[in-house]
Amino acid sequence: MTVEKVRKLLRGLGDAQAAQHAQRFFKTGKGEYGAGDRFLGIRVPVLRTQIRHCVQLPQKAILSLLHSPFHEERLFALLLLVDRFSKAGETQRTGIFKHYLANTRYINNWDLVDSSASQIVGAYLEDKDRRVLYDLADSAELWERRIAIISTFHFIRKSDFADTLGIAALLQNDQHDLIHKAVGWMLREVGKRDVHIEEEFLRSRYREMPRTMLRYAIERFPEYKRKKYLQGKI
Repeated sequence: MTVEKVRKLLRGLGDAQAAQHAQRFFKTGKGEYGAGDRFLGIRVPVLRTQIRHCVQLPQKAILSLLHSPFHEERLFALLLLVDRFSKAGETQRTGIFKHYLANTRYINNWDLVDSSASQIVGAYLEDKDRRVLYDLADSAELWERRIAIISTFHFIRKSDFADTLGIAALLQNDQHDLIHKAVGWMLREVGKRDVHIEEEFLRSRYREMPRTMLRYAIERFPEYKRKKYLQGKI
């Protein structure tokens, strides 16, 4: 399989009507977060079924797909990297991790981040120094900041919450709604495993938190407690 054959395969799966819907859904208008992105109109489950046909695709070809102007080709490249990373030895995992961080400008929408950051960056850093996540959290680039917090989902699944809470604190005053949602989501995931740790974090911060972040974080709380948080009465 060559990159040209993969492109031909994917473009044969496209749907013009679905592409138009995706253009609106992913905010591709002027001044929006996905401005200028282009879509083929391929649904994610359909993309995933193609992975098994492309597992031998050379790394260079995968990176070529990641540089595509078409959203689904970039997503497919990331899904291939996730699949490859999950089966790789340490040397190859290191290479994938480095390629990922060197190409964050192409991982430029929330679904691209959410489909790959924890599976590659988080998984790689599980037993390593995680300072790179704090550098990403301090980035001027929206998607690097989202990569920072979403990567910690891997740690959360291991009941390791320190970096999630540390990065959430750094991003608490972020100006972008997509970061508010991501941080709130990760805090909610912490709470699923240890609600006391989540609430300890929230109690000293919830009054200053962006409303969206707080709503996501407390979504699973009992209704009476959600109201108390939203009314500032905890």
